[in-house]
Parts: sequence; C-alpha cells; structure tokens
Amino acid sequence: MHYIAPSRVNDFAFKLANVNGTGSASANGLVMQAIFRMGIPVCGKNLFPSNIQGLPTWYEIRVNKQGYAARAPEYDLMVAMNGQTYKRDIKEVRSGGYLMYDSSWPLDPDLLRDDIHYIGIPLAEMCTAQFGEPRERILMKNIAYAGALCAALDIDMDVVNALLDEKYSAKKALRDSNSKALQLGYQFAKQNFDCPLPFRLEKMDANSDKILIDGNTAAALGCVYAGATVAAWYPITPATSVMDAFKAFCEKYRKDPETGDNNYLILQAEDELAAIGMVIGASWNGARCFTSTAGPGISLMSELLGLAYYAEIPAVVIDVQRVGPSTGMPTRTQQADLLTCAYASHGDTKHILLFPANPNECFHMAIQAFDLAEQFQTPVLMLSDLDIGMNDWVVDRLRFNESYQPNRGRVLDSEALKKIPKFQRYNNEDENFVAARTLPGVDSKGSYFVRGSGHNKFGGYTEIPEEYQEVMDRLLKKHSASAKFVPPPVIEKREGARFGIIAIGGCDPAVKEAHDILTERGIPADYMRICGFPFPDSVEKFLEEHPFTFIVEQNRDAQLKALLTLETGIAKDKMKSLLFYSGFPLSASHVVDQILKEIA
Repeated sequence: MHYIAPSRVNDFAFKLANVNGTGSASANGLVMQAIFRMGIPVCGKNLFPSNIQGLPTWYEIRVNKQGYAARAPEYDLMVAMNGQTYKRDIKEVRSGGYLMYDSSWPLDPDLLRDDIHYIGIPLAEMCTAQFGEPRERILMKNIAYAGALCAALDIDMDVVNALLDEKYSAKKALRDSNSKALQLGYQFAKQNFDCPLPFRLEKMDANSDKILIDGNTAAALGCVYAGATVAAWYPITPATSVMDAFKAFCEKYRKDPETGDNNYLILQAEDELAAIGMVIGASWNGARCFTSTAGPGISLMSELLGLAYYAEIPAVVIDVQRVGPSTGMPTRTQQADLLTCAYASHGDTKHILLFPANPNECFHMAIQAFDLAEQFQTPVLMLSDLDIGMNDWVVDRLRFNESYQPNRGRVLDSEALKKIPKFQRYNNEDENFVAARTLPGVDSKGSYFVRGSGHNKFGGYTEIPEEYQEVMDRLLKKHSASAKFVPPPVIEKREGARFGIIAIGGCDPAVKEAHDILTERGIPADYMRICGFPFPDSVEKFLEEHPFTFIVEQNRDAQLKALLTLETGIAKDKMKSLLFYSGFPLSASHVVDQILKEIA
C-alpha cells in the first residue's frame, strides 16, 4: 500500500546520492541555485568523502519558507544514483515519500518498500543514446536527473536556462549538451509521472536582500576588507578554499591599477609550522597577515602561537574545524578544537576566540579578528567549521561600513617616539593592559629585542621570579580586558522560560529551530549563542539566571561546558551537556529529542 504524502509548498527536503568524481556537484549546484533564484529560502549540505573519487557522496537540500536552515532528519525525495548505497538511501525516505532512480537497471526486490513511491527514469540508456563520449555520458546523466527534478518539483525552467547561459556563456557546445540532457530528464518525467509531486516549489520573494555563499569565501572576503595583504598557509581540508578565495579576490582587487604589480603576497609554506611563523614575522613587521587551517594545523602551530602570545605579536588564524583526533574524518564537521585553541601552546596561554555561526558572520568576524589582534597584540583565532565553511548558505547581503578605519592598536611612529624619553616594549600599559609597540625600521629609538624567553616589562631577559610574574600577570589581565571587545552573545528570551540553552557556531540553525519547536510545545526556554572568548559578563549572568542550562555542542568531551566551567564561577552541575559528534551537521529534532529526554 502506498501512503500519499500531504501536499506541501516550499517546505520539504530531498537528498541526492551519488558517487564522488562523477560531476554530480554541477547538477546539484544548478538545482540549489535555481531554487534560490526563485526567491525561496533553501540550504544545502554537501556530505562528501575524503578521497578523490569512487566513494559515496550525498547532497542534501532543504526548502523551508520560514527560513530554517538546519539539516533535515529525513527526506521526502531521494535521488538514488549509487547502487552501493541504495539500501541506506531508501531507508531514509519518509513514509509516503518518493525514490527517483536510474531504471536502466532493475531494482533488487529486497529494496522495495510498500509505503513509498518509485520514479524510475532510464538515465543511462537515454544518455548513451544521445551522447557519444563515455565521460560525457556520465556527466550528462547527472544533468538529466536535474531536469527530472525540475519537472517533479516545479523548478522554473526559465531560471535554470538563465543559469546555464551564465555558466556556459563562452562555451556554446557545453551549453548545448547541458540543455539537451536537462530536457531529456524533464520531458521523460513529465510524460511518465504525475508532475509536480505533492510537495513542490512556488516562487517567493524571500531572497531579495540575500546572497548564496559559503563561509570560506565570506571569510576570505572579510580578510580583504580588513586590509590583509599577506597570507601564509599549507593546504588542508576543509580550509584550503579560504586561501583559494583570498587569492582570487587579491588578483582582482589587490593589483596596482597603473603597473599591474601585485599589492599582496601569498606564500604556500612547507608545513603549518612555517605558515604561522611567516604570519608572525609579517605581522611583527606591520602587515595585516593571516593563515587558514584546521585542527591538525592548529596542533602544529601551537608552539609559535605561544611565542606570539608571550612576545605580544598580532596574528590571525582562521580554523575551519573538522572531525578528529589525528587525521579523523577530514570532510566531516565538528566543534572539537575549542580547548586546543583557547589554550594553544605549552605553559600558561589564553587566546581570543571568535565563533561565527554563518557565512555573514565569517565576513564580519574576520574583520574583527584583525582589529582585536592588533589592538591587543596577540593571536586571534576564528573558529568556523566545515558545515559553515564549505556548504551553501542563504544569508543577509554582506554590508561593509565605508567609514571603517582599521584599529592598529598602540603603534608608535617616529614622531611619537621623539616625545618620550625612552621606549620600553612591555612597559607603560594602557587601561586594557596593552603596552605600545613599534614597527621595525621606523626609528632606531623604537628598536627592541623580540624574545620568547623570560623577559621583564622593559623587554630584557630575566629569570627573576617577580619580574617574570609581573609580565605574565599583565598578559592575563590583558586577555580578560578583551572580553569587553569580543562580539557579545546573541540572547533570545521567551516568556516563562524554564531553563536555558547555550550553543556556539554551526549549532545555531538547529538550536534556533529547536527553540521554536519547544516553545510551540509549551516548553519555553531562553537561548544564548556565545560569539567570543574570553566570555563577556553577560555569559555568566545568563547561566546564573537559570536553574539549569543545556550546553549544545558538536564534540564528545563537552569542550564548551569545560571552558564555561573553567572560566566562570558557575557550578558544573547547573550545566547539562547535549553532545553530537557524528560528523554530520546538527538537526533540530536531535536537540528537541535530547532535551525532552532530559526533562522527562
């Protein structure tokens, strides 16, 4: 017996199962962009393997007219293009849902469910008949299923054709072959099935002031707007595209208009140790410089991050977190670098951390990272994650304050040095416990010896306990003072709240949706998303206001809860952990189910 799915407009999810290396990304991207161009809120999650080709890959698209962007837990439609994962893929279709598959080969009877509908389209047969080259047949088969999706979901073909025109404006042959494949799938679906399906798309105007962008591209653009001119890096998944995008932006916007000379420098180092060393050197020399990396890179950079902390040199690190430990799962998402980054290096160190929750915040927080690094003369690490960094997000259009002036902190030029009797690098701190620095070559009066060994407030070497402790105490006070300058937490309160919920970064879409679901069920709560470390006073105040608070995070060891326990005066038993660390982006249902279980 087939169960009929209820009719729904702009509120459903579907998943595309394929094989890595077959060109499915182009077809999936085409569908995603077309839905966005129709003005409908949409989000895409790319779940891909860490090898080059041959392993299963999935792309999930959720359409939600209310704008919810968390991962969907089950799917109304599955496009099953990988025989190796048929059993798993069919299992994930909700009752009453649909399975679209390549009927060039029959389905095993064991895979049939009586509560879902099957849409068989002979994609391989059609493409073999219409295209000559073997590789072209594989690629066009994916475009053909995109055409079938256009018919099944009522995707505007004018929008799709416009996208093809844009993409292949200089390649007529590719434009024609893509259009041909698209029509093959579209016409077959129209002629053989009831289209559109009970769940379908309808044009909206929800994206008029939105853009479709990934967090790594947005972070790179933020670095450009912050005035970064130097970058050093070593390739690593999932952070490589940060530097790819930065390079592309620099090639366009960082060239001398008259000579064509580059006004930027990007260095691919031999490893992450060298990369952070280059960043520290360039930053000490006065350039705005950064590196992008992931967990394994942070581990390697730790010693030199301690040097920058102790010698008080600005440095910006963009950490796009992935699953660990060790190599872990490089193409899965997690929030497990929190404690590593907060206390990176041996000895007593504490760093400023920023936690963007979407690509829009990646852009703005990248700019803030440079200002904070120079204002406090210390490393600043922005912790994104793979979900934010590499997936497609619909966010508010990026807006830049044209009156922005970089905060270079306390930097003494030659004129300022003339007005003081003697320059002492770590003496005469301001109200935020930051001493003035100089840039090399400005004036001989401002020269000093940069050292990572024990030094006193005058910059001289010391092993005298009191002199060493004086510098270390000031560094701690300086870190604490930065709490007033990191982005404040985002707090949403509900009348009659029974408890609190806290999260950071990529958990936000799922927790926001779960927050609404709980309220609708008569279980109101207050929600706070922490945006920076050290924690502003409002974080501890939120914890104090609630009898207990759920700490939602994507790691096994409750690292955010541990950091809150270490850095606030709140009793550990007032915080209850909700931990998710499978490597997949979080769904609202996971959060709701766990909270209901805890409060039952």
